Formats: sequence, structure tokens, C-alpha cells
Amino acid sequence: MQKKWLVKSPQDRTNVETFRSKLKVDPVVAELLLQREIDTYDTAHAFFRPDLSTLHDPFLMQDMSAAVDRLQEAIEQQEKVLLFGDYDVDGTTAVALLHTFLKDTLPVDFYIPDRYAEGYGVSKKGIDVADEHEVSLIISLDCGIKSVEEVAYAKSKGIDFIVCDHHEPGAELPDAIVLDPKRTDCDYPYKELSGCGVGFKLLQGLSEVNNWNQDVLFDQLDLLAVSIGADIVPITGENRTLCFHGMERLNAHPRPAFKALLDLAKKQMPVSLTDVIFNIAPRINAAGRLRSGRHAVQLMISDKQDEIQQIAAEINADNIERRELDKIITEEALAQLETAAPGRHSNIVYQDNWHKGVVGIVASRVIETHYKPTIVLTKSNGLITGSARSVASFNLHDALEQCSEFLEQFGGHFHAAGLTLKEENLDAFALKFEKIAAKTLTPEMLVEEQVVDLELEFDQIFTPEENRLKIPRLKRILRQFEPHGPGNMKPVFLTKNVFSTEMRVLKEAHLKMSMTQPNSDVIMEGIGFNMAQKVDLVASGVPFDVVYTLEINRWNNQERLQLNIKDVREAATPK
Repeated sequence: MQKKWLVKSPQDRTNVETFRSKLKVDPVVAELLLQREIDTYDTAHAFFRPDLSTLHDPFLMQDMSAAVDRLQEAIEQQEKVLLFGDYDVDGTTAVALLHTFLKDTLPVDFYIPDRYAEGYGVSKKGIDVADEHEVSLIISLDCGIKSVEEVAYAKSKGIDFIVCDHHEPGAELPDAIVLDPKRTDCDYPYKELSGCGVGFKLLQGLSEVNNWNQDVLFDQLDLLAVSIGADIVPITGENRTLCFHGMERLNAHPRPAFKALLDLAKKQMPVSLTDVIFNIAPRINAAGRLRSGRHAVQLMISDKQDEIQQIAAEINADNIERRELDKIITEEALAQLETAAPGRHSNIVYQDNWHKGVVGIVASRVIETHYKPTIVLTKSNGLITGSARSVASFNLHDALEQCSEFLEQFGGHFHAAGLTLKEENLDAFALKFEKIAAKTLTPEMLVEEQVVDLELEFDQIFTPEENRLKIPRLKRILRQFEPHGPGNMKPVFLTKNVFSTEMRVLKEAHLKMSMTQPNSDVIMEGIGFNMAQKVDLVASGVPFDVVYTLEINRWNNQERLQLNIKDVREAATPK
């Protein structure tokens, strides 16, 4: 699938030079900072050295005072509290965070709903379990914002509710204490917290009221960093500060659970947020997809090494099975689309025996080859249920809201959502969703975009005096831009008029090559994952343009600079 390259406009040269001189950095670094609207020494310092003292006052969040008061009352009265979390990474890390912090202050247990028997969100079954165990307060984490009926059911049993969520609210809020920065009546300055992040703010408020040492709470920031990475929330503002310090904690004092998962993934320390997203998050998610999210929470809160090793091994096996299911179902979904009517603006595929736990992953895979809003559906408990993933210009949540007459349940964000509907409504839903997509999306919007931060010559990567076998200063500084994610993506570079000096295809899928430019003695190594189809172009001898990020390849305790190739095309202006 051919991508459309969007190269950002260069910053004003005078501004770049002035800023470069002030910070004493490379012009490339100065340009990248200015692109991020970092244009003073103070904003640069805040970016490179985020300070936990700058976190927002938790009591700026609507209902926070009521939430802290209710939790304080539960502590004083030693009430039984149940943490009710979603089964994904955000939900399970949130439960692990609150359980670890509260377990020595009051009787606290946790409940993760069964993905298949109960589905997403607060369930009446979970409330019944709470009632049976004489729980008087439920704290929902990464769910609950639309659980109006379920919260009313809990209230009828004398159970109070604190909702900690970050999803878009519906027209009616539950009759509960509701913490959600996306509430229309909430003036909290930062709207993009993860579900775990909202739970963290509750604990921050509780700590302030009790004058507890904040370091005890900050010791749990590794859990929050994992939630931020896995849930793909923006790495800006407060999230950047929390994630930065969470990753420092994870690398300096790795939680035994995370160390066990990284060992199984054969990842060496230190790790980046990208490593977390591709190695820790899928394994935690696999527990909720194939077994039980409770399993993942138990792993994260355990201090028994034997138990940690056993659960980690089981979760790793779940992840291997998840990969196989993902591969099979993706192939079947793509086969369905081969027979779909041409000219459609959306992908909707359904098979009643697909595994519910992997349909979201499959939707993401389908978009890689059919760049359109995608919904992958299966059958569960007599209803059709599934996951949706979107393209850059299409708001899934808004589209599903317009289709709500055909849906039993839905929720999510701009780019990702879940939904449930009756089988008799499937055709009408698919028709209306396609009409919304067709009305919203132009042909240009259905071409995947590759944003490029900066055009770069290979000679700019290394200074003349630098050893080409070492990591250059430019990359060492770019490392400090981490953690990366939405709002602070890893810098993407474009180098034009490149020739390959050596190339080969790995595992029939990946393109490995060495590259140089005319009149340059710099040879760069690079790998393009799933880009074997480009081998004829780079082997043809004609110059090509390459888009990439700068990565560090670790092998046998050695570090080498390597280009992670995002796209290649024939040179637009050969020299």
C-alpha cells in the first residue's frame, strides 16, 4: 500500500540558529524542538527533565473532594472495598496500582470481569460478588462512565461507587462519584490521562489529605507508564511527566513481574516505552484475551518469586496462542474483504466463530493493508460483538454514536472502540456506518500518511570526527526525547538520492540493506520490516528516497546505529 509522505515545513532558519546557539545543540535537535513548540530554555528544560512537582492539583478534577472523602471514610471505618477493573492493560495496571497502595490501609480486593461471560465494563455479576462479600464501596477503574444501570443496581444493594474512567461520557452520568477529566463539567487542565492515571490522581489526592510521603505513591509509577504506553494516550503534558518517571523507575528498580515478562521476551535492560508496548503490554493483554485479566493483576501485585515465574510463563504461553489466533483470523478477514463491493469507505467483517479476544488486534492488522475504518465482529453469548479501529481522519466514537439505534452497547475513543449489537441489526448497522464513512472520508483521507519531521543527509548523522561504529551524539540526544507516543512521536527523517550497497530479504518478509549517498563516505545499515516487496526497487541501481527513524540495535552486548525504514520510493529528484 503506497503511503502519502507529508514533510513538515522547515522552521525559520534564523529561529533555528538562535535557539541552537542558546541551547548549544545540533541544528537538527533545535528544529525538532521548535516543531514541538519548545522554543525557550525553560520549556526545553521541562521537556528533557520533567518534574513531578509540576503535576496538577488532583482536586481540580470534578468530584475529587467527594471521592477522597468517601475513600477516607472507608479507611477510617475499615469498610470492605472492591476494585473493579477492565481486563486490558490500562484496567489491570490501575487495579494493581490501587491494590498495592491501599492493601495496608483497609480490606481491599479486586474483580476483573470475564471478557466472554460479562463483556466490557461494570457487570451485575461483579456487583453480586461484591454484595456477597459485604463490600460497601466499589471503585471502577478504566470503566464505568456509561454504567448507569449497573451503578443503580449497586446502589439498590447499598453499595457506593467511585468511577475512575477516561472514556467519553454518555448523555447521562452514573449516580456515583465520577472522576473523568472528559466530563463536560470538569475543568481539570489535562484531559488525556489513562484510566490508570485517573486512579493515580485519586491516590495523589488521598496522600495529600493524609500528609503521606508521596514517594510511596511515586514508587508505583512503573505501572502507570505501562498503562500510558499500552493505551496509546498522548505523551504530552502530565502524561509525559508521569511516563518519564515511570520508565526511570522501571529501568532502575524493575518490578519482578515486568522483569519476568521482559526476560521471556529476551529483552535486555534498559528498555524504552516502545519495548514496553511490544513486549510487556501484549503479554498482559493476552491474559485478559485468552484466560483472565485477574491472572495479570495477580502477577503484578505478587511478591512471591515462584508465583511470579509461574504466572509469567502461563501468560507468555497465552501470548503465543494469541499470535497464532491473530494470524489465522487476520487471513480469514482479509479473504472476506477480497469479495467486498468495490469503492467502500469502511471494512466490516464478521464470522461467528472468531475468538473475541483478538478481534481488536485483527482490526489493526486489516487497516495495514486496507486503510479504512475497520470493524471486526464475532458472536458471543447470543450477541454480535467486536472491536473497531480507525484511520487518522475518522472519529469512531462519534460514528458509533450516530449508529446507536442499532447498538446494545458501545464505547471507546477517536481511534478505537468496542461495540455489541443484535444479529438482526447487523445489516442496518453496517449500511449506516458505511454511509457515515462515505460522507466523512474523501479519497485522499483513505491513503495512509507518513509524517516526516525533517530531511536529513547521512553526513549529518555522524560528525566527521565520530567513530562510525559508535552511537553518534545526535542519537544520544534524540534518546532524551523519549518516551515517545502520540503528541511526541519518534522523529522521522527523510534522506533523498540513496543507493543500496548491499541488500537481502530476511524470513521472506523483511528488507535488510546498507545504504549510502553520492559523494558521502557514510554507510548506513537499515531494516524495513514487512518491506520485502521493495527489494526490486533498491536492487535496481536507481537512486531512491528513504524514510526512517534512528534506532539502536543491541546484539551480544554491542550497540550499533540502525535505520528503521518506514518507506522507500524511487527518488523524486535523482542527482
